[in-house]
Amino acid sequence: MLIRFNKPFQVLCQFTDQQDRETLADYINIPDVYAAGRLDRDSEGLLLLTDDGKLQSRIAHPNFKLPKTYYVQVDGEPDDAAIAELTRGVALKDGVTAPAKCVRMDEPHWLWPRTPPVRFRQSIPTSWLSLTLTEGKNRQVRRMTAAVNHPTLRLIRYSIGRITLENLDPGLYEECASSQL
Repeated sequence: MLIRFNKPFQVLCQFTDQQDRETLADYINIPDVYAAGRLDRDSEGLLLLTDDGKLQSRIAHPNFKLPKTYYVQVDGEPDDAAIAELTRGVALKDGVTAPAKCVRMDEPHWLWPRTPPVRFRQSIPTSWLSLTLTEGKNRQVRRMTAAVNHPTLRLIRYSIGRITLENLDPGLYEECASSQL
């Protein structure tokens, strides 16, 4: 079984929490499924869950290099040099990231409002990037954009392989076919 879930902001990618924060259990009532990979509590978007250990590994393990695309709202407007650095790999404390695909984009027209909203500063514009990675270092997208002086304000995972968020509202889930990966 493979489930695609649109994880809302501030929801933990686990089924229990001793601090009584929102978890997957507040949205998904299917026994014996587990997240294939993670999204930070302050990130939103596509999370896949499965009851199949081999499929979970295929989705989450970096050896399989399954592309994951993120829509990222950043502080400021990255210039061509920042885009080029994100594309060829960024030097982080734990090494240089693998090459990524990075393009400027308009704010998605289908985007839902976030609660609380992203802070607005009149003197500093924000912009959107589509960033596709084939590795998954801890908080990688946030660290990459910060390294090029454009901190992440909002992070939405749009796709894993060929599975996307399309037509899936925040907090909802549905079963999908692993052949879509």
